[in-house]
Amino acid sequence: MSEVDSEQYFNYISTAPTTPDGSLTFSPILQAMRLHDALETASVGDSTRRKAVASLNETTPGTMTVKNICCIGAGYVGGPTAAVIAFQNPHLKVTVVDRDPRRIAQWKSKHLPIHEPGLDYILRIGRDGSRACKISQNPTYSSQSSSESSSSSTTSECESQCQEDGEMSITARAPNLYFSTEVSKTISEADIVLIAVNTPTKMRGLGAGRATDVTALEAVTKEIALHARLGAILVEKSTVPCRTSELIRDTLQVYRPNEHFEILSNPEFLAEGTAINDLLNPSRIIIGSSSTPSGRSAAATLASVYSWIPASRIITTNTWSSELSKLVANAMLAQRISSINSISAICEKTGADITEISQSVGTDPRIGSKFLQAGIGFGGSCFRKDILSLVYLAETLGLEEVAEYWTQVLTINTWQRTRFTRRVIRCLNGTVVGKKLTILGYAFKKGTSDTRESPALECIKILLEDAPMEIAVYDPFCDPSQITSEIETLLGKAALKCNGGCIEVYSNVYAACEGSSGVLIMTDCDEFKTASTSPERSFKASEKKRLLDPRPFNALEPTETEILALSNYLSSTSTLFDADPLQRLYSEPDCAQECVECSRTHAVGTAGTGGSKNGVGHDLDWSRIAYRLQKPKWVFDGRGVLAKDVLEGLGVRLESVGKVGWGGVGNQ
Repeated sequence: MSEVDSEQYFNYISTAPTTPDGSLTFSPILQAMRLHDALETASVGDSTRRKAVASLNETTPGTMTVKNICCIGAGYVGGPTAAVIAFQNPHLKVTVVDRDPRRIAQWKSKHLPIHEPGLDYILRIGRDGSRACKISQNPTYSSQSSSESSSSSTTSECESQCQEDGEMSITARAPNLYFSTEVSKTISEADIVLIAVNTPTKMRGLGAGRATDVTALEAVTKEIALHARLGAILVEKSTVPCRTSELIRDTLQVYRPNEHFEILSNPEFLAEGTAINDLLNPSRIIIGSSSTPSGRSAAATLASVYSWIPASRIITTNTWSSELSKLVANAMLAQRISSINSISAICEKTGADITEISQSVGTDPRIGSKFLQAGIGFGGSCFRKDILSLVYLAETLGLEEVAEYWTQVLTINTWQRTRFTRRVIRCLNGTVVGKKLTILGYAFKKGTSDTRESPALECIKILLEDAPMEIAVYDPFCDPSQITSEIETLLGKAALKCNGGCIEVYSNVYAACEGSSGVLIMTDCDEFKTASTSPERSFKASEKKRLLDPRPFNALEPTETEILALSNYLSSTSTLFDADPLQRLYSEPDCAQECVECSRTHAVGTAGTGGSKNGVGHDLDWSRIAYRLQKPKWVFDGRGVLAKDVLEGLGVRLESVGKVGWGGVGNQ
């Protein structure tokens, strides 16, 4: 690959699908799956799973023995996926490659480039290795639920061979997860090459604004063709248009005309904020391959890498069905969001309550409750991009009616956030001139620092047209410097208050709300919720109430999933939260004195005035915020996370999506 090609390819960052999870943003009934749910399910019947995978391999002769895996792309997909594969397969060497040295350096340090609950522990086990430790087989916490769990298990072989004190030894692990900029070398050593590069929407040329830009994918394919060893299995992890595997195959034939490579499609279905859960306990693993014996053998080889997943959840299809399934899944989810948002507008005009509508409709088993929470629409890097790709595919096939149908999903999404912003302006007497407005939540969803296609940014653009005095922005998960940099790029430096504009980014939520004429809730962060709509006051409180002790183990050597379940259980029962109660993790190396990331962290910790910094895991004190708002006090809930009675008790006027507001029926 030439220097130009390399730079062009690696300027793209790997994209993780941003399918909203089952949080209160998108479902009034469904609550997000927690990490321990995945661990609890994954730890049951592990021996049965191993037998199922072995059976799959036995039915497909010629299955390859995998030793080395290369993942190209150190982004939202590549990083977590490689970390979990390495965590669950200590015998495999997994290497993530990217030509961006800063990103690779972040993965090697304590400053990970993405925020994902549960990622840090799993990453460190694979990247740094782990210490040996001893685990007591006897549960230390006794409760009805734990005793019931224990009574269902007879005395295991492990228990009979343990020491008198009931301890079992867990051996140390050597590192098996690596991050490197040596792309060509790593590809040449790999048995399986995962392609997890960015595939954004084209911004110019044929299909601009709809078609998928496969520039990065083309560059990667050329690199693979030049350096992959004979017999290596190539796997599409990126979200790609249907029949992209043909593009890869054609490129390989140009550079390696007399050699055969199997190309598989293995789309990921990760939701940011729950990606580790989704990897540990996925609803399904789709593997698309050719129908030839070698294709089926390659699919079985890839299935063996997912050793912790029941064979019943591994679905094999042809390659093109697999490629299209990802686009269709995201399109269907986005469709539900736009559908309920369209109904929210009717509710505001008639006096119906969208929350009650969602609950009523969601109880129908033919419909289900997921993705029926009205809000300001979906964001993230995937829904819009994948629908546009589907629209372009339909257009190129001459299916204009199909293209028009899916385009309307995007039209409603844009209209919903425009409608919400105009409602804000109307409530503020039709003008925001000379007024301060506060945006709470800049990331596209809770539990992540990803700001791509942020609905908040679109609302800010509309508000700027009315020339407010200040737009204050705060997000508990986002680095203020990250938000500032994005605003500079997308809106120009002149938009920032320090350059004469009106936008200012805060690291202190109370300073951001000080003197504000209106607070806009743009993300469904748990930190923003009021008590009556947040039964789980914090992640830790939830874990304490729901986690069960996984002991006694039923095997001589517990799996990594079982050890992780125990670690999380012990953390949840500790008075002071301990992320490593088994003391398996090695200390992370200190950063160099000139570490840029450390400097940024220090700046965030010392920024802001008017109160202590509110961050992840700290509930907002709404009485404190209400006290400092300008009268009349307005809060606009774009995510359905606030209780009307609580806010009105504080003297605040609350306007919520899908509900009659302060002006009454017909005045929305």
